[in-house]
Amino acid sequence: MPDKSVVKDLIDYQSGSVVSKIILKGEKGSVTLFAFDAGQELSEHTAPFDALVQIIEGEAEVFIDGEKFTVQEGELIIMPANRPHSLKAGSRFKMILTMIRM
Repeated sequence: MPDKSVVKDLIDYQSGSVVSKIILKGEKGSVTLFAFDAGQELSEHTAPFDALVQIIEGEAEVFIDGEKFTVQEGELIIMPANRPHSLKAGSRFKMILTMIRM
């Protein structure tokens, strides 16, 4: 029987950092946990496939094509393929990033 865990307890914050932990990685995609300390960010970039972000603790600022979206705990957002996007932590937050290559 697989282990059960509370997802947000699988990763811890680190002062002044973005911490990531790969949960699942395969040929067709991956699931990664992230913990962002306040003020940290992932700079603008693009990806060749859609990415699904689910906030599991706190609140994130997500920018897609320069438009700002505030995503709170329990909410999710899709960052479309080939469109510039970035994330910023006004305060600490944790998220799950799911990427599936089609």
